[in-house]
Amino acid sequence: MTNKEKIEQVLTRGVSEVLVKDNLRKKLLSGKKLRVKLGIDPSGADLHLGHMVVLRKLREFQELGHQIVLVVGTFTGQIGDPTGKMEARPPKTEAELQKNAEHYVEQAAKMIDTDDLEIRPNSEWFNDMTFKEVIRLASSFTAQQMMHRDMFKQRVKQKQEIYLHEFMYPLMQGYDSVELKADVELGGTDQTFNLLAGRTIQEMYGQNPQNIVTVPILEGTDGVQKMGKSLNNYIGVLDTPENMFGRVMSISDELIIKYFELTTFVSTEEIKELKKSLKTGENPRNVKARLGKEIVTIYHSEEQAQKALEAFDSVFKEGALPEDIPEVEIEGKGGLLVDALVTAKLVSSKSEARRMIEQGAVKMNQEKVSGIDTGLAAGEVIVQVGKRKIAKFIQK
Repeated sequence: MTNKEKIEQVLTRGVSEVLVKDNLRKKLLSGKKLRVKLGIDPSGADLHLGHMVVLRKLREFQELGHQIVLVVGTFTGQIGDPTGKMEARPPKTEAELQKNAEHYVEQAAKMIDTDDLEIRPNSEWFNDMTFKEVIRLASSFTAQQMMHRDMFKQRVKQKQEIYLHEFMYPLMQGYDSVELKADVELGGTDQTFNLLAGRTIQEMYGQNPQNIVTVPILEGTDGVQKMGKSLNNYIGVLDTPENMFGRVMSISDELIIKYFELTTFVSTEEIKELKKSLKTGENPRNVKARLGKEIVTIYHSEEQAQKALEAFDSVFKEGALPEDIPEVEIEGKGGLLVDALVTAKLVSSKSEARRMIEQGAVKMNQEKVSGIDTGLAAGEVIVQVGKRKIAKFIQK
């Protein structure tokens, strides 16, 4: 692939929008080394494939020779990004955020070269910012502009509180770009307002406005909601090869091509062929198995990916139980099975547990469970939900 082709891939593959595309293309073709920024709010510790979509795009810039800058929200994370939230987020300490950030970088190393990474905590400049400087920063936006944000409009509609400090988050994220002299900033489509704030604030401080590249939001294994741990629809970067492969196999057929585009390094030409094969009758399971192997290879190895495929086939084609069943300790004895399913995160709620039991999708020690009031059997118990989710309960 030529350098020009690589640049076009950066601007098109797995991209929702580029602002301003012609301007960024010109910069990339000029050969100038750009400063490419990604801001992280390390409120959580573990990453999933949804997080890796933007890191994959960051890697493309890195491979073109540009300087990757990771700004860690050790200050802004204490406030919490209101994006997509219907209530204010509880604050975290700087120490908690720093610890999470270190864990983030360890996992990010599976996708980008962290040896050639500039890492900057934004407490570096915000801890010493004077109130006069805060007022100047606040003057870059009007209250009306802030109220145009969807989540704030929704809160007003639902008569929920909006705190003034929440207006400051996009301003601070924008000011990060000033301190870093960012040429480009990456983010998900849900971050568009914050990314645009960076352009506005850079201009106010006499800098050329950064270009923006937004990437799509990746749906989770449920095929509907944004991938997230709270919804239990995620594929974790730290998952075992077998769990990772199994979770990939559980995604909806409609998402297969999107996952290939956003989470793998399979060429665009080959993805087009895979898409064509699905339309002409190829079994989606076969294409999904290829996807699972590609993803497991990225985060583990090709050898472990092959073993994960063989283990999956053994369990789900031949009916065998996997060798490495996750163990869950349960306090006390005689509790309800629906409670145990929630505890083990085999389901997201008691209502889902009851629904799965009613549908005949739950087995206990390989016997189908028929009643929603069934108790957890004594001793070590193996419980399966559907074809993929399994856990061994050990009662203390």
